[in-house]
Amino acid sequence: MSFRHDFDPTSLREYDIRGIVDRTLSTADAFAIGRCFGTVVARGGGTTTAIGFDGRLSSPSLSEALSNGLRASGIEVLNIGRGPTPMLYYTATAMNTGGAVMVTGSHNPPDYNGFKMMLGRKPFFGTQIQDIGRMARDGDVVAETKAPARGVDIAGEYVKRLLVDWDGGDRRLKVVWDNGNGSAGDVLAELVKDLPGEHIVLNGTIDGTFPAHHPDPTVPKNLEQLIAKVAETHADIGIAFDGDADRIGLVDDTGMIMFGDQLMVMLARDVLHAHPGATIIADVKASQVLFDEIARAGGKPLMWKTGHSLIKSKMAETGSPLAGEMSGHIFFADKWYGFDDALYAAVRTLGILARSDRRMSEFRKSLPQVINTPEVRFDCDDVRKFKVIEEVAARLRQDGASVSETDGVRVLTDDGWWLLRASNTQAVLVARAEAKTEAGLEALKAALVRQLAASGLSAPDFSGSHAGH
Repeated sequence: MSFRHDFDPTSLREYDIRGIVDRTLSTADAFAIGRCFGTVVARGGGTTTAIGFDGRLSSPSLSEALSNGLRASGIEVLNIGRGPTPMLYYTATAMNTGGAVMVTGSHNPPDYNGFKMMLGRKPFFGTQIQDIGRMARDGDVVAETKAPARGVDIAGEYVKRLLVDWDGGDRRLKVVWDNGNGSAGDVLAELVKDLPGEHIVLNGTIDGTFPAHHPDPTVPKNLEQLIAKVAETHADIGIAFDGDADRIGLVDDTGMIMFGDQLMVMLARDVLHAHPGATIIADVKASQVLFDEIARAGGKPLMWKTGHSLIKSKMAETGSPLAGEMSGHIFFADKWYGFDDALYAAVRTLGILARSDRRMSEFRKSLPQVINTPEVRFDCDDVRKFKVIEEVAARLRQDGASVSETDGVRVLTDDGWWLLRASNTQAVLVARAEAKTEAGLEALKAALVRQLAASGLSAPDFSGSHAGH
C-alpha cells in the first residue's frame, strides 16, 4: 500500500512537531510521523523506538497512531505509557533504543499536542523535522511491514535512579510540590515516598483538562496556589512542573518566585565545585547576573539559543556538565544524562538546600540586584514573527548597535540589555529587558517599543517588572 501525507506546515517546528488537535494535528499526522521517523531509524540501522504520552485527552489516540506508523516501518515499539517526557528520555538511554518519541503538548493549551523526538542519544530537530515533512510528501519510506509492540514498565527504575543522586545533608526540608495535573503525577507520588523531608503534593492527579490552573510555571498566576500553600505550611520551598515535567518552577520560603536563571546560579556554583573551569550554558533570555556569576565561580559562561534540542546539542559539542534556560529547562550532564528533567533538577536543588544552612530566600537576596521585565509574550503570525526579527536586526546593524544575533536580537547598552526573539513553539514574539535602575529599564523598554513600531507592531504589556532578579 503506497504512503503519502501532507502536514500542516505550521506544525513542523524547530525542535518538535506541534499543533492544534483536529485542526493542524491529527491521528493521520501521528501515523505519518511514525512511518517517516521509523524509516529514519531503520535506515540508520536501528530496530526499536521507545514511545510515551502525557496526560492530555488526545494523547492516547495519537500515541496509538504513532505506534502503528513505527511498526509499519519495521520498528519494534517499546511503550512506556503515560508519564513525564524525561522518563521517556531515560528509557531510551537505559534501553539503548534506536529512537524515542514523546506525545506531549508540554505547556501549550489543552487543545494542543505534539511530538518530541530523539534519534539514538541525540535530539532530532531542525532540518531533520523538515525532512519528515518531505519524506511524507514524497512517500519516501521503507517498505511496509508489521513489527511488534510491547509495554515497558520503567517508572520504578526511573524513580530509583532519580534518588541515586540525592546528596542532601541532615536538614529536614518541608517541600510543597505543584504537579499542575501534569503527566509527572504518578511518578512524583512515588518519588516523595523515599525522598527525605516532609512533602505536600498539589494537583497530583493527572488530568488533561488542567482544572486547577494551566501547567506553565513561567507564568506567575499559575504559581499562586503554590505560593499560598508555601505560606500556609511555612514550607522551605515550592516546586512546580509544566505539563510534561521537563521544566521546573520554584518559589522560595517567602513565596517569591525564583526564575530559571536564578536557580542556575545555585546549581552552577555546586557543579563547578566538582568541575572547576567547566563551560556552563544558558539561553539568551537569561539575566546577565547568571553569566557574571558563572564566571565569578570559575566557570566559562556560554550564551546560546533557546530550545531544549539546541541546548542539548551544544552541551554535547562543548562537554558542558550543566545548562539551563530562563523557562526552567535544566540539563545536567555531570551525573545525569544531559537531558532536561524537572524531577531530577528538583532532587539536585533540594540536595543543595538540605546541605546549606541558608534559606532559599537568603540565597535569592544575596544575588546582585537588577530590575527586569518578566518574559513578555505577544501574538504574532507564525510567518511574520521571523520577518519582524530580520527587520529589527537589519535596523540595529545599520545603527551600529551592540547586538548579539545568537537567537533573535539581544541588544547591549549602557543601561543594560533588551531581547526580542521569535518563539519556536507558538505564534508569538518574546521580549525581555534588564537594567540596574528603573530609569534604565524604561529607556530599554522604549527602545524595544520603537523597534516594534517600526515593524508595524503595537507595544506589548510590560507590567510586572520586578527587582531582585
